[in-house]
Amino acid sequence: MLQVRNASVFFSARDGRVVHALDRASLDIDANSIVVALGASGCGKSTLLNAIAGFLPLSEGSITLDGQPVGNPGADRGVVFQKDTLLPWSSVADNVALGLRFAGVPARERRERAEELLGLVGLEGFADAFPHELSGGMRQRVGIARALATDPKILLMDEPFGALDSLTREQMQELLIDVWARTGKRIFFITHSIEEALFLGTTVVVMSPRPGRIVARFDLDFVRRFAAERDVRAILSAPEFADLYDEIRSLVHRPHAEADSRRTVLQ
Repeated sequence: MLQVRNASVFFSARDGRVVHALDRASLDIDANSIVVALGASGCGKSTLLNAIAGFLPLSEGSITLDGQPVGNPGADRGVVFQKDTLLPWSSVADNVALGLRFAGVPARERRERAEELLGLVGLEGFADAFPHELSGGMRQRVGIARALATDPKILLMDEPFGALDSLTREQMQELLIDVWARTGKRIFFITHSIEEALFLGTTVVVMSPRPGRIVARFDLDFVRRFAAERDVRAILSAPEFADLYDEIRSLVHRPHAEADSRRTVLQ
C-alpha cells in the first residue's frame, strides 16, 4: 500500500510570499486500484503527485510505499506526464528502455522488454520508429510503456490525456483500463475531467481550492464494470453515473457543501 499521512507543502513565491499548496492530505492507494484526484486548477493535485514521485519534499507529514519512506525519485514509482517528454533523437524502443539502460540492464534484455511493453500498449511494429513519426496518442502510449519498463509498484499519471483530442482521449482511457486489468498495477491519476475521473477511478478523491485538502472520497465500480463488460455506452448513460457527475460537480464548485450519504467526507 502507498500511504500519505497529513501531507502539507509550503513554498516561497517569487514575491516572497509563502504559498500553502497542500494541507494535511491523507490517502491510501491499495494494490490493483486506480485512485483519481479531481479538483479545480491550483488545488494541489500535481503537488501531491510530485511529492509521491519524490520530485518535491513535504513540509509536514509522511509518504510510505509498502512500509518504506518515499524520498527521492525511484524506479518503484513510474511517472507519465501530460506532455510525452520523449527523447526525439532516440527510437521508440530506446525511449521505452531508458530506465532499464540507467539500471544497467543488457541491451538485448532491454530490447525484449521494450517490445513486450509496446505490444501491451498496442504499438507492435513501432520499436524502430522515432517520436516525430507518431501521433500524440501514440507518443503517450510510449510514455506509458516507458513508465512500466522498470516494473514500478505504482504508476503516477499527471493529466496524461489532457492535451489529446476527445476521440484519442477516449481510446487512451480504454487502453489504460486494459493495461491496469492485465498488470494489476496501482495507479494514481489526476485530472480536471469529472467524467474521466468517474470512468477510470476505483476511488475518486475531491480536492478543495488552495490550500489543497482532500474533502471527499467516492468508492466506485464503473471501471471494473467496463473491464468486465466492455460497454462504454451503458456506463456513461447509467443513472447513477449521471447522479454522481452532478454531485461531484457541485462539490468541486462548493467544496464545503453538506455531505451526501454516498460519499465519505474527510474533515
